[in-house]
Amino acid sequence: MSFAGNIKKKLAERRIRSEAALLRREKTAFNIAEAKTIGIVYLFTGSEEFELLKKYVSYLRELKKKVKVVVYYHGKQEPYVQYSKIDYDFFGVKSHNWYGKPSDHILKNFMEEPFDILIDINFTGEPVLTFLSALSMAKFKIGLYEDDNYIHDMQIESSAGKGLKFFLRQVDTYLMKINTPMNDGATGAA
Repeated sequence: MSFAGNIKKKLAERRIRSEAALLRREKTAFNIAEAKTIGIVYLFTGSEEFELLKKYVSYLRELKKKVKVVVYYHGKQEPYVQYSKIDYDFFGVKSHNWYGKPSDHILKNFMEEPFDILIDINFTGEPVLTFLSALSMAKFKIGLYEDDNYIHDMQIESSAGKGLKFFLRQVDTYLMKINTPMNDGATGAA
């Protein structure tokens, strides 16, 4: 990363931390069965990985979850992929200021939505996606493990190179286990 890029990223990090410290939201852990709404923050890296994300969103919709995905792409043109405009919003560099703070009304609405679960798929630390996750009003935020985490309520550790499929499997595994009632030994027979 260039010197200017490093400065820009440091300034963004400082701004995100200061704004996140002021955020007041209802924090509640949800398992997949209890959640009704799920938001996903995603960095577009290629059509193959995006197809995997689409399958995951379809799976969540089969579980009767309302899902909204915001997808950030680099470049001047939106990637040519098929998707539902109801479930996905694509955005590029014109939707935020120079250090990553979202300025587009779609992104502001996404941050204000009190999703039951927010899944942060930002493996590269893209500032605009970090802003979205940090300032989201979601009740339960899930993201990649970081040493100095101030955003996520639950972190998923993933080795470098494991990719999106591994991360989503880990998310599913833990969301199925969270807040599940303890088996008290009852058989359920009356």
